[in-house]
Amino acid sequence: MTWGIDSMNFPLPDRAEIRPMTSPRVGLSRLICGVFALCLATTPVLAQSDGASNTDSSKSFASAFFISTNADGSVEILGSLIIWFLLVLSLLSIGLIGMMILTNQRKSISPERVVEEVRNHLNQGKFKEAMALTGRDESFFCQIMHAALKDAPHGFGALTRSLEQTADELTTIRLRKIEYLNVLGQVSPMIGLFGTVYGMILAFQAIVISGGNADPILLASGIGTALTTTFWGLVVAIPALAGYAIIRNHIDELTMDATLRAEEMLNQFRPKPASAPGAKPSPKPQAKDHDA
Repeated sequence: MTWGIDSMNFPLPDRAEIRPMTSPRVGLSRLICGVFALCLATTPVLAQSDGASNTDSSKSFASAFFISTNADGSVEILGSLIIWFLLVLSLLSIGLIGMMILTNQRKSISPERVVEEVRNHLNQGKFKEAMALTGRDESFFCQIMHAALKDAPHGFGALTRSLEQTADELTTIRLRKIEYLNVLGQVSPMIGLFGTVYGMILAFQAIVISGGNADPILLASGIGTALTTTFWGLVVAIPALAGYAIIRNHIDELTMDATLRAEEMLNQFRPKPASAPGAKPSPKPQAKDHDA
């Protein structure tokens, strides 16, 4: 059954306002704490032996990833701050990835049950019921359908424009939220590089102070700071950039699918081209007899 736009008895409301995307309340702090505890639990610790030297070496190996030390065993303040700042960024990156995955699932963009209900309402001509359903649900599909149905009395062209414009705006809002992952992935290697340069400055400073005959322990302190900060910079950047690319493609796929399904439902209201009034079909050509 084909329905015309004129049969949709709606008042002429203002343009639908885009409702902000609501995300489920995710315990981000609990997630970060859990990841932090997991990192501490999986930190490689060497097996202790009978000698005291082996115990000291295992402690220094485990603490080298979290604390930058000087040659005399004291804590190097700036290097340790860089390490812990990158450690916090790594936990924040993992928490954001988990939250973005939970927020951008199919049930929050194009839930199957709601899509079928809207389709049935439109096929049966229950436009008010379809308006009420899409107005209650907060999914991406219902928001673009609600905006399109509100502009339906203005014609099919206004309906499709409203659908496409609302879909673009809502997709941009979702993509803007995951830009934080891209920022973390781009900035964290620069922070690690800053720690690398700082550690190399410490190593060369030790060479200058010793007059060119630096103790290897003094050199190891600065080089250790340089390598550790580089390590944590990569730990932050790799998951953040990978998660950003995967989630972005996932959002593009789901929002495009929801938009195409909405357009398919609304195509039944496309007006058919009317023939000119009083037009008659042209007569078929007839064969003429020629006298011999």
